[in-house]
Amino acid sequence: MKARITVLPGDGIGVEVTTAAVDVLQKVASRYGHEFEFNEALIGGIAIDKTGTALPDETLRQAEQSDAILLGAVGGYKWDNPSAPVRPEQGLLKIRKHFGLFANLRPVKTYPALAQYSPLRLDLLDGVDMLFVRELTGGIYFGSRQEQGDGDSAYDTELYTVPEVERIAHIAFRAAQGRRKKVSSVDKANVLASMRLWRKTVTKVHEDYADVQLDHVLVDSCAMHLITRPASFDVLVASNMFGDILSDEASVFAGSLGMLPSASLGAERIGLYEPVHGSAPDIAGQGKANPTGAILSAAMLLRYSLSLEAEAKAVEAAVEGVLDGGARTADISARGSSYLSTSEFAQAVKDKI
Repeated sequence: MKARITVLPGDGIGVEVTTAAVDVLQKVASRYGHEFEFNEALIGGIAIDKTGTALPDETLRQAEQSDAILLGAVGGYKWDNPSAPVRPEQGLLKIRKHFGLFANLRPVKTYPALAQYSPLRLDLLDGVDMLFVRELTGGIYFGSRQEQGDGDSAYDTELYTVPEVERIAHIAFRAAQGRRKKVSSVDKANVLASMRLWRKTVTKVHEDYADVQLDHVLVDSCAMHLITRPASFDVLVASNMFGDILSDEASVFAGSLGMLPSASLGAERIGLYEPVHGSAPDIAGQGKANPTGAILSAAMLLRYSLSLEAEAKAVEAAVEGVLDGGARTADISARGSSYLSTSEFAQAVKDKI
């Protein structure tokens, strides 16, 4: 297979982890007889510095000619000003909207070799393997907003339409069919009108998936149950804000935020793949970044945009294999013990493929 992949390293450790992910993808191409072409482009803070915008037109043009997009992270201390007219995160929101990437998939699982690094009791972590399906282009993040007067009041509108909820619900139910056939729909239907529409619509879509169990869970209860019985969840489908918050909460199950990948998908084949973590400017350039989230995001790229399931599984198995073998990066190593650099960990994964 021939494929063109746009690489957006972004800021901070984004450069290091995308380099690691590209190295692994190159090994996959060599091992399985594929031809992957990688082209870098600007996004985030570095794009602001060089072009004055967080997402240059040239980046969009290049991405439009690609089969998939691999992203590192955006932002950092240098651009940490919420009131600035141009901010790094604007690039991320714009590229999602440009490609209609309405579904964010965030798998979270506990690796037995890393269970000790989670703050939860070991018995609670047994069997934790869940998938968050987060609606990505609607809800309060994209609703109308206004700050009144001299900043004495402000509002942000939570808005969802039936078609928006229908399409994300279909993604969740289809995902569950390939897993343990259980969907937990997260809402706040006892208080919010938008969430009553959410629950009604998800219930209607469920009629097309008789083989999948559906539970409705209030967001506050879900936050509690994630900590008290995380292994009971399979697929969770949630609004933009609820999915954002809950998936970050669940990151503790993996032992480190650096472990988690994500895929942002739409109606077309192209997708955007990125680790869940941020740019971590405090460790940028030191070789301390954990590339696992980026490498597993590359595995999702292989699965969802290139339809290379065997290759995706090979990458995931290689990651699990090196972790079982004792390979550790700085964030998942015991205090005072030695650890692998970002590139060394990536090399260990490549050697396992």
